[in-house]
Amino acid sequence: MTRAIVIALTDPAEPEVRRLVEALDAYMVPMYPAESNHLLDIETLRKPQMRFFAASVDGTVMACGGCWLHADYAEIKRVYVDTAARGLGLAKRLMQAIEDEARANGMALARLETGIYQPEALGLYRALGYVDRGPFGDYGEDPYSVFMEKPL
Repeated sequence: MTRAIVIALTDPAEPEVRRLVEALDAYMVPMYPAESNHLLDIETLRKPQMRFFAASVDGTVMACGGCWLHADYAEIKRVYVDTAARGLGLAKRLMQAIEDEARANGMALARLETGIYQPEALGLYRALGYVDRGPFGDYGEDPYSVFMEKPL
């Protein structure tokens, strides 16, 4: 059965998208110390520097994520796929949309921070060409963080 998958820019405050952001918070908060959780809230995700996407499967929002446009790079933020939609390839498709948006906004480099206890995320990012690097931006050294980047 073919599923209708649509990925589009969205308002993170939309109820279905907010549900996913809250699910990501619920997943991350117990996993890492507070100082190692770099979670942007809904209002921050709505700022003009952020480009935020939702991925819908058969009309239901099942994944989200976006990029924060800095002066010289795009930072990938808040990528999450609902557990019920894992295995459909949404994360790869969502990352492609995010990277395309970053390129369209003049960015030649994407960076991200993820955690050491997320092997699926680390595997995805590495499969997409992201390589480890040191802290960037306002991040400091953190034993729970993995910093990565990829030329766009």
